[in-house]
Amino acid sequence: MTKDNSRSVRIERLSTGRYRAINARGGELVFGSGDDADFTPVELLLAALGGCTAVDVDVATSRHTEPDEFTVAVSGNKVGDELGSHLTDLEVRFQVTFPEGAAGDNARKILPRAARASHDSLCTVSRTIEIGTPVTSIVE
Repeated sequence: MTKDNSRSVRIERLSTGRYRAINARGGELVFGSGDDADFTPVELLLAALGGCTAVDVDVATSRHTEPDEFTVAVSGNKVGDELGSHLTDLEVRFQVTFPEGAAGDNARKILPRAARASHDSLCTVSRTIEIGTPVTSIVE
């Protein structure tokens, strides 16, 4: 059996500056231009970056115990320069605590290693950003 490695979403316009992303499984996410509380595309990118590494770290650490707290804050600076608009100084910051005891000690021990492994090889989002991948725009 061949594994399908393709990933895709479809974007539908709801109104001026408001859109819906639909994935292949039927999940939906509404986003916009920042005129309301909906996420902007840049915020979605930050959420994807933090979410990808959060999943990796959570799977690795929760094998030992459930965290008492698990928060990931993602930030960056939006700039416009000779390269156009882009983000700089991207940072993914974990705030994770585990209960006292041997299981919590094990989870605390592997937390830095899990975050490093996610960044260095596992998280498709951070790897794609750091490696840099050409984007092709096609108008049909």
